Amino acid sequence: MSARAFIAGCAGLDLGPNEWAFFREVDPWGFILFKRNIETPAQVRALCASLRETVGRDAPILIDQEGGRVQRMGPPHWPRYPAGSAYGGIHHDNHLLRRELTRIGARLMAHDLLEVGINVDCLPVLDVPVPGAHDVIGDRAYATDPETVGILGRAAAEGLLAGGVCPVIKHIPGHGRAGADSHLSLPVVEASRAELENHDFLPFRMLADMPLAMTAHVVYTALDPERPATTSPKIVTEVIRESIGYDGLLMSDDLSMQALTGTLGDRAKASLKAGCDVVLHCNGRLDEMTEVAEVAPPLEGLPLRRAEDALRRIRHAPEPFDAADARARLDAALAAVA
Repeated sequence: MSARAFIAGCAGLDLGPNEWAFFREVDPWGFILFKRNIETPAQVRALCASLRETVGRDAPILIDQEGGRVQRMGPPHWPRYPAGSAYGGIHHDNHLLRRELTRIGARLMAHDLLEVGINVDCLPVLDVPVPGAHDVIGDRAYATDPETVGILGRAAAEGLLAGGVCPVIKHIPGHGRAGADSHLSLPVVEASRAELENHDFLPFRMLADMPLAMTAHVVYTALDPERPATTSPKIVTEVIRESIGYDGLLMSDDLSMQALTGTLGDRAKASLKAGCDVVLHCNGRLDEMTEVAEVAPPLEGLPLRRAEDALRRIRHAPEPFDAADARARLDAALAAVA
């Protein structure tokens, strides 16, 4: 039987017996780690091995390792990385160098992640902030113009892939205009279809060949005034798949965020019915994961093909890499504009 179409979190630094038995029984496609799961390199490596042992395969293990405010692995065991906007702010007069440094930053993060067994990073952020928007995206974005976001987002994605880590483009079709934090409430964006097409969607079109994408829990009144992108069949089909042209594996953002309503089972069913291939549940609560697992189907057909294609992108040896030299180059470039 195929793995189920969901990605699960876990509660702590190692697996309890109930978690172990649950994952063994329901077989989620993948797992995601947060700061609560991170202590030392040896501990993270052991946790990743345990998670894969529960499902009996080399399951993808995800993390949000962007840099800046969103960095699950950090000092003292791992370096501190800058937010995306730092890359957008260096070497404005040398676009090739700025792109190279963005790639180096992501390649370094891939090096850190792969050493402990993590092979998917929820990066790059392709959202384009606008004046007056909530700062939930803010400095996580590479820039405030969509073309630069797309160029630097591709550099970051290529850096991850070169290091054997799969990128996740987010938050499709764009979270940059949101006036609220979707962790806490449902943002409603009232921009016209033309504004969205010409601005917000552009970086996602530029990276439509990437293997994994995460949806936005955002309502766009010009697209679907009733439902956020995650649970909107109209947005998934007509915008993400057709207008943007994305054909990779589409995962929901975290189902436990307060932008969504209903039970966890309701949220999972609505996301899958809308066209998400896989749903994401992050907080590690076993009762909530049980609700999600009950409605998540086995991965099969087109979603299974997309999942297999995504993993094939990272099943290779990382390209040769001098991490110490790369860190020195990146640190010097960032210090010059500090």
